Amino acid sequence: MVRVADNEQYDRQDLPSTGARPALGDAISMSEVLRVPSLLGAEVLAGSSGMGRSVLLVNVMEVPDILPWVRPQEMLLTTGYPLPQEEAGLVGLIHDLADRELAGIAIKSGRYLDSVPHAVRQAADQRGFPVIELPATAAFDRIINDVVARILNRRADVLKRAEHVLGELVSGVVTGGDLTQICRGLLSRIGDAALVTTADGRVLAECGAGRFAEELDVLRELDCFDRSGRFLVEAEPTHISRHGGDGMHWLSVGVHGGTRDIGRLVLFGRQPMGAEDAHLAEQAAAAAALVITKQQAVQAVESKYQADFLHDILRGRAGTRRDILSHAQSLGWDLDRPLLVVVAEANHGAGPGEDEIPGEEVRSLQERFATAWTNTVRRHDPQAAVVWSSDEVIAVFGIDPQARQDEALALVEGFARAVRGLGGGGRRTFSTGISRTLDDVLRLPEAYEEARKAVEVGRRMDGNQSVRHFDSLGVFRLLSLIPDTQELYAFAVETLGVLATDDKPEYADLRRTLAVLLEHNLNVAETARALHFHYNSLRYRISKLERMLGPFTRDAQRRFAITLALHALQLTDR
Repeated sequence: MVRVADNEQYDRQDLPSTGARPALGDAISMSEVLRVPSLLGAEVLAGSSGMGRSVLLVNVMEVPDILPWVRPQEMLLTTGYPLPQEEAGLVGLIHDLADRELAGIAIKSGRYLDSVPHAVRQAADQRGFPVIELPATAAFDRIINDVVARILNRRADVLKRAEHVLGELVSGVVTGGDLTQICRGLLSRIGDAALVTTADGRVLAECGAGRFAEELDVLRELDCFDRSGRFLVEAEPTHISRHGGDGMHWLSVGVHGGTRDIGRLVLFGRQPMGAEDAHLAEQAAAAAALVITKQQAVQAVESKYQADFLHDILRGRAGTRRDILSHAQSLGWDLDRPLLVVVAEANHGAGPGEDEIPGEEVRSLQERFATAWTNTVRRHDPQAAVVWSSDEVIAVFGIDPQARQDEALALVEGFARAVRGLGGGGRRTFSTGISRTLDDVLRLPEAYEEARKAVEVGRRMDGNQSVRHFDSLGVFRLLSLIPDTQELYAFAVETLGVLATDDKPEYADLRRTLAVLLEHNLNVAETARALHFHYNSLRYRISKLERMLGPFTRDAQRRFAITLALHALQLTDR
């Protein structure tokens, strides 16, 4: 057995196409094989529908047990000697070779096999597996040389075209080209539409050709996008031509800035795409990486400048109202209207394995988190101010001055859901605080502190994904002013006694009963319904609580102290 053309790098089955195997960029089709000089005079006996199968290897079949050794995209050459002599065996061999995704088989006519049986031809036609009859004078060594030469020439052509594409795209980038121009340059060679996304799938630029020049929105209906129009990078593998509705195919490749994953380049077309298309897309992705890296560098400077200005406002160091509004307008912010301040803060160590995440990846996660908030808020209000630093995102945006607290809360809860899910904000958990509506930009420092307080108290009250409005904090606003949580816990223990502890499992259960009873203003019937207790069972629990805490049902001052102690306990770390 003779094997040519090393196949190791193509061992992955990762580029589906119309044939049994992908049409790799440096492979040639069976039709092209028949055009090499040494195969002139060869005849296609059966399986002509599979002449588009790709040939990357040539293998001479000399032994009967060839099946364990064959590999996809091989064309087998044989004299007919090792082939099964009975018709059933030949039919089975054709099916086995087709199952293994071979390109085809070429049989030299002569003494070992006078003719190919009809049943064998039927099987080959059924599977679209080409069976070629070679002239008796055909020389296997010449066939191998000719086919390998054609494959190597194809590979050289692909590389030359890819280098030319990369040179053109990089030249465009150097002269000021953007991501849209890169997509357009790629579409001049392959595909019907192209887009570039961030590392978490948010579209940065897109371009279409033909009917897609004006109808790019139809792509969002493909199952590679979610409802928000984000490309599902977490579900879409790279370098695989996929097929969806409306006869569309797509192929994505990674955009890398050094060792960092900074995006995806996705190519759409009405035809399947193979490795040559992927190779060209990779060149475009390399050019896109230059643009994105440059944009990120500029954005980093702009973001720091914007963050510094907003923090100056929050510290009262940004000058007069006129100075602030003028500077904000130059940044594209409109702060001369009723505003809401929202603070979103990542929770340290709250995500799965977050404490073990390397520092560089943590920064990348925070950038995605901040970018998701920026995009989400600015879709609602393009003139919003959104800045971030460390683990905090601050958003200042317009609000209807008549909006109620619950309306503002619902709006920001929608933002938070989008960032956690469809917005692609990454896997960091975060807590969110909302200020009161302010009507004067000089009140921004006060509103920021309100939002910060809502984050801090909300996290203690509701856990690591809280969304709290400052006005919903109630008495917690006052309790949060006490910086020493040990003092709060001491007050809770003094008031609640052992109920402030978890020394016994029943204490937590009794605390819940007490809290619900107080919420329902000591109405036993309503409390029993809320807790799904029998009326008499609840009366028994109330008697037990009064033995432990005193006659709180008749003593308003004691009842107030108990309520305050329960609230204080929520703000402690116990």
